[in-house]
Amino acid sequence: MEELFRYIDNHAALYRQWLLNMCNQPSISAKNIGMKEMKELVFRLLIEIGAEVEEVPTSGYPIIFAHINTGKPRTLSFYNHYDVQPPEPLEEWRSDPFEAKIQDGQIFARGVADNKGNIVARIAAVHAYQQAYGELPVNVKFIIEGEEEVGSPHLKGFASNHPEKLKSDAMIWEGGMRNVHDKRPHISFGVKGICFVEMRVRGAAFDLHSSEAAIVENPAWRLVWALGTLKGQDERILIEGFYEDIQTLTEKEKKFLQTMDYDEEHAKAHYKINDFLNGLSGINLKESLTATPTCTICGLESGYTGQGAKTVLPSHASVKLDFRLVPGQTPQKVMELLRRHLDQHGFKDIEIEQLAGLLPYNTNTDHPFVDTVINSMNEVYEEPPIIMRNLAGSSPMEKLLADTHIPAAQIGVANTASNFHGPNENIYIDDFIQGIKVTSHIMHHFGEV
Repeated sequence: MEELFRYIDNHAALYRQWLLNMCNQPSISAKNIGMKEMKELVFRLLIEIGAEVEEVPTSGYPIIFAHINTGKPRTLSFYNHYDVQPPEPLEEWRSDPFEAKIQDGQIFARGVADNKGNIVARIAAVHAYQQAYGELPVNVKFIIEGEEEVGSPHLKGFASNHPEKLKSDAMIWEGGMRNVHDKRPHISFGVKGICFVEMRVRGAAFDLHSSEAAIVENPAWRLVWALGTLKGQDERILIEGFYEDIQTLTEKEKKFLQTMDYDEEHAKAHYKINDFLNGLSGINLKESLTATPTCTICGLESGYTGQGAKTVLPSHASVKLDFRLVPGQTPQKVMELLRRHLDQHGFKDIEIEQLAGLLPYNTNTDHPFVDTVINSMNEVYEEPPIIMRNLAGSSPMEKLLADTHIPAAQIGVANTASNFHGPNENIYIDDFIQGIKVTSHIMHHFGEV
């Protein structure tokens, strides 16, 4: 593929300018800033590569769907999103977040890593392949939504209402990254799910003088006692039945863990901690991070927490929890088990509400597309890839791909210091160009497999 890669190198300035143009256009879905203009910019770029482009309306921001039908037997899809997070705090940016700045081989801009760099890399890969070889080796589809940063509320509806648009043989999902220190690229074939819950306890009708604690129940204590039943000090979740549906790792997936390069000493120094939970290290640490469910207290609220003393008996207490779920688990089942657990432990009065939920999604690692992606990464990058059965975090992958059995891989142009959602979001230009090359390589070999 030397001819193709040579074309990409010779036209790197063009593709970089495409990306700069996109980053200079705000597209903040949470505030409805620049969304229409961003949609039109993506439209124009897709039309430039000869795609049939249409706008799929929703009650929120539209989904962009594009298709290039080559008549080839296989179809490769790309999922991305054109919305970004708000840029605040602005004072911590080294430059205007919507005036992309190039410095020392990096591009700094809101959305450059999440997810505009990947949108442009994939469009550029199609363009370069067309210019180098005349026609694509596969049919190509683009599904680019405008609401990922606000929870993808219409993605499931798109999948249900437009199965013909979704139909494909494989998908490259949103994005991955590359290590800063040794440049090893990451591949992931899935994500954990999430069940985000709020628990609430109510006491008296209003806050009381703390002297009343001798005779009136304190909802803060009651919430603490309930939380104490959910997890032991060994980190094992004590909700009966919580672990029973979990799918065990296959031998191939266990081998993926061995490719992970997790710099434990750097992480501990960066987090300013002495050790990881239960003294975990090595392969056990990696398995826990990517393949073990969690129960995390995200925030507690009750009573008075301001400056100085205020002796009150709180009238209510609440906590926000998230459960990260692995294959086999569902938010619905976790909610049922949590309700039963609280009832059995004498906490029927505690209210629970699910605020968010995503199912885990994992590609069958025996699917040929998995090896196609891994082989392409090995051929394009000098550094061996880090391969993960799934990420430690969550994304709306299942909303789009549930019941389709479409294999999905996450690769991308970001880096481990890209500052996703934070000030000075960035990517390296070299990673962007390599992302174009590996995407075109995957297209080429997926057409042959």
